Amino acid sequence: MASSVTAAARRLLLLRCSPLLPRRLLSSSSAADGLDDGGGGGRTKIFDRDLKRRHRDRAAWAMREADGFVDAVAENLLDRLEDCRKAFPSALCLGGSAGAVRRLLRGRGGIEKLIMMDMSADMVRKWRGSENATDDGPETHFVVGDEEFLPIKESSQDLIISCLGLHWTNDLPGAMIQCRLALKPDGLFLAAILGGETLKELRIACTIAQMEREGGISPRMSPLAQVRDAGNLLTRAGFTLPGVDVDQYTVKYNSALELVEHLRAMGETNALFHRNPVLKRDTALATAAIYQSMFGLEDGSIPATFQVIYMTGWREHPSQQQAKRRGSATISFSDIQKQFGPNEN
Repeated sequence: MASSVTAAARRLLLLRCSPLLPRRLLSSSSAADGLDDGGGGGRTKIFDRDLKRRHRDRAAWAMREADGFVDAVAENLLDRLEDCRKAFPSALCLGGSAGAVRRLLRGRGGIEKLIMMDMSADMVRKWRGSENATDDGPETHFVVGDEEFLPIKESSQDLIISCLGLHWTNDLPGAMIQCRLALKPDGLFLAAILGGETLKELRIACTIAQMEREGGISPRMSPLAQVRDAGNLLTRAGFTLPGVDVDQYTVKYNSALELVEHLRAMGETNALFHRNPVLKRDTALATAAIYQSMFGLEDGSIPATFQVIYMTGWREHPSQQQAKRRGSATISFSDIQKQFGPNEN
């Protein structure tokens, strides 16, 4: 037991703690703010995008071929295409878990031409190799690009999908606006991002351990959007018919070590711009022990909670449902009340 806790702590030392998973139970087999002071126009810079690109490079070779959590999120996101009567001949799939989206499409959405984009050249090469090995599905093209500076022609795509990637952008509303502009009129935007309840157990354990061992806390978990913010994000980005729903996943791990390995394999370790690169050994040991003590299950495993926020929005088109102009009503509620009589209740 002591050796497993020590091993977990050693890996926790490498973790720049970060987020991730439906009220379904899956089993695993195996945040600071800053300002851009140079050339960024004063734009708030929370995440180090160069570091995140390196995380994605590492994930290209560490990522599992099939990941229960990632596949569940991708399936849930793609299920929304089955609710649409129209087809989407051209589609863009952005970073994150784009590989799982491509693998699980199975003809949904009527996609004929698919562009897969990631900021990591290594990840794009991996996708291209997988595509050459299968040769099925829609015509697929590969692009190395950053969601913050979308290299896609305006009004060129019928569908844009982002699965577990946009929560790492410094300007999420700006990235979503670029997605809207890249869509054709009546084009669909589908996204899944990690929510604020993600890895709440690790957040609690890390906070308590720091208070006990260091007498204070420093940000070690990446900030994430709250559910109440998602609808505002879609509206601010200019999408019509916005829709938001939430799912919560609990994943079981054999140890904190396995949780850290899973985060690294997904490219989900912390990329805060102003991060503390040092996690003291005794703090790491305390974090692992507190996690096991507070949240450990009877079988010796530990749970990790992942909240996923799903967002749906459309680019404006005259054929879509429109709200009536204010003041255009031809009958008042008082007339309706007179017609049907007073409410006796």
